[in-house]
Amino acid sequence: MPLLFILLGALGCISGASQSLGKDNADLAPCPNSPNCISSLSEDPRHAMPPLPYLTSGRQSMDRLVQIVQGMERAKIVSTTPTYLHVEFRSAIFGFVDDVEFVLDDAARVIHFRSASRTGWYDFGVNRRRMAQISDQYLDHTYEKESEKK
Repeated sequence: MPLLFILLGALGCISGASQSLGKDNADLAPCPNSPNCISSLSEDPRHAMPPLPYLTSGRQSMDRLVQIVQGMERAKIVSTTPTYLHVEFRSAIFGFVDDVEFVLDDAARVIHFRSASRTGWYDFGVNRRRMAQISDQYLDHTYEKESEKK
């Protein structure tokens, strides 16, 4: 049994970045059939969540997302542009990596996202809970009121 935990921990640390990340930072890959992925672009209810609305602008919205993920445990910003954000989240015990991507959709004034485990099949709902937490913090009206005062 201890050997199994060592093997699982090693796999979480050595796995490379997912090949399914947005190809050009403007589109997000669809979720695979595994239940360990959530996307605002998915039509499958098992994987779907609503996109995030813009705040006053795309830039303010992206700044807010960066602020949120910087305050989260085991989060590492991998790439950021004015329209795209890629963050890695590592699990506490084995160091498994989940890739979270956000991309601005100026035409619809929303932020699409995708959160997926890099390895494995099942994530015990971690990606959905993480995106619900990020969404709740993003939509917190306290932030909007504070930013209006500035």
